[in-house]
Amino acid sequence: MALSPAAPRKKLHNRQIVVEGFEREDGLFDIEAELIDTKTYAFNIGHRELAVGDSLHRMRARLTVNFDFEIVAAEAVTLAGPFSICAGGAESFSKLVGLTIKAGFLKAANERLGGVMGCTHIREFLQQMATIAFQTTYPARARREEAQSATGDKKPPRLLNTCFAYDSTRAAVKERFPEYYTGE
Repeated sequence: MALSPAAPRKKLHNRQIVVEGFEREDGLFDIEAELIDTKTYAFNIGHRELAVGDSLHRMRARLTVNFDFEIVAAEAVTLAGPFSICAGGAESFSKLVGLTIKAGFLKAANERLGGVMGCTHIREFLQQMATIAFQTTYPARARREEAQSATGDKKPPRLLNTCFAYDSTRAAVKERFPEYYTGE
């Protein structure tokens, strides 16, 4: 189903966010993100004059996580920002090292990067990067769960009760993980 037809309008702003996940040869996983903001009109901000389509914001970040979602390396860079000092906001991203992507991750990350300690736009990556970490590691985790199942050391899937579809009472769980299905 599509959205309803839009009212007559003029586009003013575009934000592009790309997040990619990689399995490294050393068994770790890299999650990389890039954010680019552009405008459909020229304007001045701070010391910069921006033409139509120039990047108002352009940031990149990489989290390296292990199999248990612990962040073992984190780096970010600001390639374009409204002010020259904006590049300094990326430096605090390395403070994420040691955190684990799990319940409470965003709160813990915000304690390290929030407010004047970091860049708002780089912090905005974190929700998507956390999600992509789970998506990226899924094949490796599925292989491990299969091996554990063969040895009788089976644990509930991490996806269980994490969203609407994977509620233990829903059809997706009944189909994919019938032994954990709790519906009628």
